[in-house]
Amino acid sequence: MAIRKFNVTPVTGTATATAYSPYLSGFIESIEYVKDGSIPYSDGVDFTITAEATGESILSLTDQNSSVLKRPRAATHSVAGVAAVYASGGTAVNDRIALARDRVKIAIAQGGNGKQGKFIITVDDGR
Repeated sequence: MAIRKFNVTPVTGTATATAYSPYLSGFIESIEYVKDGSIPYSDGVDFTITAEATGESILSLTDQNSSVLKRPRAATHSVAGVAAVYASGGTAVNDRIALARDRVKIAIAQGGNGKQGKFIITVDDGR
């Protein structure tokens, strides 16, 4: 197991921005937003984080005001395509999100003009 970190620092133009990680492969372990100390995004900023090639949803945060660390997971399914749950009608079974030579796309809305923040994407590339 090799854990790798990728930093992305989107800068907003007219309150919005889109930025991309380098190409990566592996399981997403966490995504951390670090609020900038001098020109942070406006309070109430929204983040939509997806896989660029597939459009798969990775993480969506609305009305964010401070730094945060999240460990996104996706719902799993049986071989019949039915949602996997713990016990009958129970809680969904979730697992890490895998990317294969894809980039993480970070879209920012309501961030304020000329503001920035840092995203740290931690990936287990299985090496």
